[in-house]
Amino acid sequence: MPQVSVANVSKVHVSMKGEPLLALHDVNLEVEQNEFFSIVGPSGCGKTTLLNLLAGFELPTRGEVRVGGELITAPGWERAVVFQEYALFPWYTVSQNIRYGMQRKRVSEAEQQKLLRHYIGLVGLKGFESRYPRELSGGMRQRVSIARALAVNPAILLMDEPFAALDVQTREYMQDELLRIWERERKTVIFVTHSIDEAIKLSDRIAIMAPRPGRVEEIKVVEFERPRDPTNPAMVRLAAEVKVWMRQQAFAAPADAPEEVGANRS
Repeated sequence: MPQVSVANVSKVHVSMKGEPLLALHDVNLEVEQNEFFSIVGPSGCGKTTLLNLLAGFELPTRGEVRVGGELITAPGWERAVVFQEYALFPWYTVSQNIRYGMQRKRVSEAEQQKLLRHYIGLVGLKGFESRYPRELSGGMRQRVSIARALAVNPAILLMDEPFAALDVQTREYMQDELLRIWERERKTVIFVTHSIDEAIKLSDRIAIMAPRPGRVEEIKVVEFERPRDPTNPAMVRLAAEVKVWMRQQAFAAPADAPEEVGANRS
Protein backbone atom coordinates (compact mmCIF):
# COMPACT_ATOMS: atom_id res chain seq x y z
CA MET A 1 0.00 0.00 0.00
CA PRO A 2 1.35 3.46 -0.87
CA GLN A 3 1.87 5.84 2.05
CA VAL A 4 -0.06 8.66 0.32
CA SER A 5 -2.98 8.14 -2.05
CA VAL A 6 -4.86 10.83 -4.00
CA ALA A 7 -7.84 9.23 -5.75
CA ASN A 8 -10.13 10.97 -8.25
CA VAL A 9 -9.72 14.31 -6.47
CA SER A 10 -11.40 17.47 -7.72
CA LYS A 11 -11.53 20.80 -5.91
CA VAL A 12 -13.84 23.73 -6.56
CA HIS A 13 -13.04 27.17 -5.14
CA VAL A 14 -15.60 29.95 -4.95
CA SER A 15 -14.56 33.42 -6.13
CA MET A 16 -15.30 36.68 -4.32
CA LYS A 17 -18.26 37.05 -6.71
CA GLY A 18 -19.58 33.65 -5.71
CA GLU A 19 -18.57 32.01 -8.97
CA PRO A 20 -17.22 28.41 -8.91
CA LEU A 21 -13.66 27.82 -10.09
CA LEU A 22 -12.53 24.27 -10.78
CA ALA A 23 -8.97 24.28 -9.42
CA LEU A 24 -8.28 20.54 -9.63
CA HIS A 25 -9.96 17.89 -11.75
CA ASP A 26 -9.72 14.13 -11.29
CA VAL A 27 -6.21 14.08 -9.80
CA ASN A 28 -4.73 10.66 -9.10
CA LEU A 29 -1.30 9.90 -7.67
CA GLU A 30 0.44 7.69 -5.11
CA VAL A 31 3.57 8.36 -3.05
CA GLU A 32 5.63 5.60 -1.44
CA GLN A 33 7.12 5.72 2.03
CA ASN A 34 10.43 7.65 2.25
CA GLU A 35 10.09 8.79 -1.36
CA PHE A 36 11.13 12.28 -2.46
CA PHE A 37 8.20 13.24 -4.69
CA SER A 38 7.93 16.59 -6.45
CA ILE A 39 4.99 18.35 -8.05
CA VAL A 40 5.73 20.84 -10.85
CA GLY A 41 3.62 22.80 -13.29
CA PRO A 42 2.86 26.28 -14.56
CA SER A 43 1.30 28.97 -12.37
CA GLY A 44 -2.35 28.33 -11.68
CA CYS A 45 -2.22 24.57 -12.10
CA GLY A 46 -3.28 23.86 -8.52
CA LYS A 47 0.02 22.70 -7.00
CA THR A 48 -0.53 24.56 -3.72
CA THR A 49 -4.19 23.56 -3.63
CA LEU A 50 -3.13 19.92 -3.87
CA LEU A 51 -0.58 20.40 -1.08
CA ASN A 52 -3.26 22.04 1.10
CA LEU A 53 -5.47 18.98 0.59
CA LEU A 54 -2.58 16.73 1.63
CA ALA A 55 -1.99 18.90 4.70
CA GLY A 56 -5.68 18.78 5.64
CA PHE A 57 -6.06 22.57 5.42
CA GLU A 58 -8.80 22.04 2.82
CA LEU A 59 -11.04 19.13 1.85
CA PRO A 60 -11.62 17.89 -1.70
CA THR A 61 -14.92 18.64 -3.38
CA ARG A 62 -14.83 15.11 -4.76
CA GLY A 63 -12.49 12.16 -4.27
CA GLU A 64 -10.28 11.01 -1.42
CA VAL A 65 -6.87 11.84 0.03
CA ARG A 66 -5.43 9.18 2.33
CA VAL A 67 -2.28 8.63 4.38
CA GLY A 68 -1.52 5.07 5.43
CA GLY A 69 -5.01 4.13 4.29
CA GLU A 70 -6.64 6.69 6.61
CA LEU A 71 -8.79 9.45 5.12
CA ILE A 72 -7.39 12.97 5.65
CA THR A 73 -10.08 15.16 7.22
CA ALA A 74 -7.95 17.69 9.16
CA PRO A 75 -4.32 18.67 9.79
CA GLY A 76 -2.28 16.12 11.75
CA TRP A 77 1.13 15.74 13.38
CA GLU A 78 2.12 13.05 10.87
CA ARG A 79 2.11 15.75 8.15
CA ALA A 80 4.29 18.83 8.72
CA VAL A 81 4.38 21.78 6.32
CA VAL A 82 7.28 24.05 5.33
CA PHE A 83 5.99 27.19 3.66
CA GLN A 84 7.66 29.53 1.17
CA GLU A 85 7.47 32.52 3.53
CA TYR A 86 9.22 30.88 6.51
CA ALA A 87 6.17 31.38 8.82
CA LEU A 88 8.39 31.91 11.86
CA PHE A 89 7.26 33.83 14.92
CA PRO A 90 9.36 37.04 14.85
CA TRP A 91 9.15 37.43 18.64
CA TYR A 92 10.56 33.93 19.24
CA THR A 93 14.22 32.94 19.09
CA VAL A 94 15.49 30.10 16.90
CA SER A 95 15.16 27.68 19.83
CA GLN A 96 11.69 28.88 20.72
CA ASN A 97 10.49 28.57 17.13
CA ILE A 98 11.82 25.02 16.84
CA ARG A 99 10.28 24.05 20.18
CA TYR A 100 6.87 25.52 19.38
CA GLY A 101 5.42 22.41 17.75
CA MET A 102 6.87 20.14 20.41
CA GLN A 103 5.23 22.27 23.11
CA ARG A 104 1.88 22.10 21.34
CA LYS A 105 2.35 18.35 21.07
CA ARG A 106 3.12 18.26 24.81
CA VAL A 107 6.51 16.63 24.48
CA SER A 108 8.33 16.45 27.80
CA GLU A 109 10.85 19.17 28.61
CA ALA A 110 13.75 16.71 28.64
CA GLU A 111 12.77 15.31 25.25
CA GLN A 112 12.34 18.83 23.87
CA GLN A 113 15.88 19.73 24.86
CA LYS A 114 17.22 16.51 23.36
CA LEU A 115 15.38 17.04 20.08
CA LEU A 116 16.30 20.71 19.98
CA ARG A 117 20.01 19.89 20.20
CA HIS A 118 19.63 17.23 17.51
CA TYR A 119 17.83 19.42 14.98
CA ILE A 120 19.91 22.51 15.67
CA GLY A 121 22.93 20.40 14.78
CA LEU A 122 21.21 18.73 11.83
CA VAL A 123 20.38 22.03 10.10
CA GLY A 124 23.71 23.68 11.00
CA LEU A 125 22.45 26.40 13.37
CA LYS A 126 24.59 25.67 16.41
CA GLY A 127 25.50 29.01 17.99
CA PHE A 128 22.36 30.74 16.68
CA GLU A 129 19.91 29.31 19.22
CA SER A 130 19.23 32.71 20.83
CA ARG A 131 18.96 34.72 17.62
CA TYR A 132 15.69 36.11 16.32
CA PRO A 133 14.47 35.60 12.72
CA ARG A 134 15.31 39.22 11.81
CA GLU A 135 18.95 38.46 12.64
CA LEU A 136 19.15 35.53 10.21
CA SER A 137 19.62 35.26 6.45
CA GLY A 138 16.82 33.86 4.29
CA GLY A 139 18.51 30.48 4.04
CA MET A 140 18.98 30.28 7.81
CA ARG A 141 15.33 31.16 8.41
CA GLN A 142 14.26 28.36 6.13
CA ARG A 143 16.54 25.95 7.99
CA VAL A 144 14.72 26.96 11.20
CA SER A 145 11.41 26.19 9.44
CA ILE A 146 12.68 22.76 8.37
CA ALA A 147 13.98 21.99 11.87
CA ARG A 148 10.66 23.04 13.43
CA ALA A 149 8.76 20.78 11.04
CA LEU A 150 11.04 17.79 11.65
CA ALA A 151 11.05 18.24 15.43
CA VAL A 152 7.44 17.03 15.74
CA ASN A 153 8.53 13.77 14.07
CA PRO A 154 6.20 13.76 11.07
CA ALA A 155 6.02 10.83 8.70
CA ILE A 156 5.55 13.21 5.78
CA LEU A 157 7.16 16.59 5.07
CA LEU A 158 5.08 18.82 2.79
CA MET A 159 7.10 21.65 1.23
CA ASP A 160 5.47 24.49 -0.71
CA GLU A 161 8.17 26.15 -2.85
CA PRO A 162 10.41 26.52 0.21
CA PHE A 163 13.39 28.00 -1.68
CA ALA A 164 11.56 30.25 -4.16
CA ALA A 165 12.41 33.46 -2.30
CA LEU A 166 16.15 32.73 -2.12
CA ASP A 167 18.88 33.90 -4.46
CA VAL A 168 20.30 31.32 -6.88
CA GLN A 169 23.43 30.50 -4.88
CA THR A 170 21.56 30.13 -1.58
CA ARG A 171 18.85 28.10 -3.28
CA GLU A 172 21.37 25.59 -4.64
CA TYR A 173 22.99 25.36 -1.21
CA MET A 174 19.62 24.75 0.45
CA GLN A 175 18.80 22.03 -2.09
CA ASP A 176 22.01 20.24 -1.11
CA GLU A 177 21.20 20.75 2.59
CA LEU A 178 17.69 19.35 2.14
CA LEU A 179 19.05 16.24 0.42
CA ARG A 180 21.58 15.78 3.23
CA ILE A 181 18.83 16.06 5.85
CA TRP A 182 16.49 13.76 3.90
CA GLU A 183 19.18 11.10 3.55
CA ARG A 184 19.69 11.16 7.34
CA GLU A 185 16.06 11.44 8.45
CA ARG A 186 14.40 9.49 5.57
CA LYS A 187 11.00 11.14 5.73
CA THR A 188 8.57 11.08 2.86
CA VAL A 189 8.87 14.47 1.14
CA ILE A 190 6.23 15.98 -1.14
CA PHE A 191 7.82 19.05 -2.67
CA VAL A 192 6.02 21.71 -4.73
CA THR A 193 8.18 23.80 -7.07
CA HIS A 194 8.02 25.86 -10.25
CA SER A 195 11.56 24.78 -11.11
CA ILE A 196 11.94 21.60 -13.15
CA ASP A 197 15.72 21.76 -12.61
CA GLU A 198 15.15 21.74 -8.85
CA ALA A 199 12.71 18.86 -9.12
CA ILE A 200 15.11 16.78 -11.21
CA LYS A 201 17.97 17.43 -8.81
CA LEU A 202 15.98 16.41 -5.73
CA SER A 203 13.31 13.89 -6.66
CA ASP A 204 12.73 10.20 -7.10
CA ARG A 205 9.62 10.95 -9.15
CA ILE A 206 7.99 14.11 -10.50
CA ALA A 207 4.28 14.72 -11.09
CA ILE A 208 3.85 17.19 -13.96
CA MET A 209 0.61 19.13 -13.73
CA ALA A 210 -1.34 20.84 -16.49
CA PRO A 211 -3.45 23.92 -15.73
CA ARG A 212 -7.05 25.05 -16.05
CA PRO A 213 -8.28 22.87 -14.44
CA GLY A 214 -5.27 21.39 -12.64
CA ARG A 215 -4.61 17.75 -13.38
CA VAL A 216 -1.66 15.35 -13.36
CA GLU A 217 -0.52 15.03 -16.96
CA GLU A 218 2.40 12.66 -16.38
CA ILE A 219 4.59 11.22 -13.64
CA LYS A 220 8.27 10.91 -14.55
CA VAL A 221 10.79 8.69 -12.80
CA VAL A 222 14.19 10.32 -12.22
CA GLU A 223 16.65 7.47 -12.46
CA PHE A 224 19.93 9.36 -12.07
CA GLU A 225 22.04 8.47 -9.05
CA ARG A 226 22.64 11.08 -6.34
CA PRO A 227 24.49 13.38 -6.10
CA ARG A 228 23.30 14.55 -9.51
CA ASP A 229 25.39 16.50 -11.97
CA PRO A 230 23.24 19.26 -13.54
CA THR A 231 25.51 19.19 -16.63
CA ASN A 232 24.69 15.51 -17.30
CA PRO A 233 23.38 15.55 -20.92
CA ALA A 234 20.51 13.20 -20.06
CA MET A 235 19.41 15.47 -17.20
CA VAL A 236 19.66 18.51 -19.46
CA ARG A 237 17.50 16.80 -22.10
CA LEU A 238 14.88 15.79 -19.55
CA ALA A 239 14.70 19.32 -18.16
CA ALA A 240 14.47 20.83 -21.66
CA GLU A 241 11.62 18.51 -22.66
CA VAL A 242 9.56 19.38 -19.59
CA LYS A 243 10.26 23.11 -19.91
CA VAL A 244 9.09 23.15 -23.52
CA TRP A 245 5.93 21.30 -22.56
CA MET A 246 5.27 23.71 -19.64
CA ARG A 247 5.70 26.75 -21.91
CA GLN A 248 3.19 25.27 -24.34
CA GLN A 249 0.74 24.63 -21.50
CA ALA A 250 1.10 28.17 -20.16
CA PHE A 251 -0.38 29.55 -23.39
CA ALA A 252 -2.75 26.71 -24.21
CA ALA A 253 -6.51 27.08 -24.16
CA PRO A 254 -8.20 25.71 -21.03
CA ALA A 255 -8.95 22.02 -21.18
CA ASP A 256 -12.53 20.86 -21.36
CA ALA A 257 -13.90 20.36 -17.85
CA PRO A 258 -17.16 18.98 -16.53
CA GLU A 259 -19.89 21.53 -16.13
CA GLU A 260 -20.43 20.58 -12.52
CA VAL A 261 -18.41 18.86 -9.84
CA GLY A 262 -20.59 17.35 -7.17
CA ALA A 263 -20.02 17.36 -3.44
CA ASN A 264 -17.50 15.02 -1.87
CA ARG A 265 -18.96 11.54 -1.72
CA SER A 266 -16.18 10.00 0.30
